[in-house]
Amino acid sequence: MTIQTARLSDPAVRAFVTAVNAHDREGFMQLLAPGATMADDGSDRDLAEWIEQEIFSTHGHMEVDNESRGGRALLARYSNDTWGEMRTRWSFTVADDGRISRFETEQA
Repeated sequence: MTIQTARLSDPAVRAFVTAVNAHDREGFMQLLAPGATMADDGSDRDLAEWIEQEIFSTHGHMEVDNESRGGRALLARYSNDTWGEMRTRWSFTVADDGRISRFETEQA
C-alpha cells in the first residue's frame, strides 16, 4: 500500500519526493546541501548529470511503499520514461541544516 507523500515522516525526504513528483527542479536543488553527493546501485555518480537523466528529463516519479529509519530510508516504486517502473530502495543523509547531503538509490 502506498504511503501518501504528505505522510512521510522526515521533512527533507518528504520535500524530496514532492519535488521529484512535481518535476520541480528548483525546489529539488534547494533541498540539497552544498557539496551533496549520491550513489546509484552502489556507485557514486555525478549528481547534476544523474538527476537530469534519471529524474527531470525523463519524468521521474516515486510511489513510496514503506519507510524506515525515521523516514530516511524508503522502499518505493520509481518510474521514468527511460526505464519504466522498478522497485527501489532510497537512503538519505540529512545535514544539521535540514538539507540532504547524500542520497543513495538501488534496485530492491
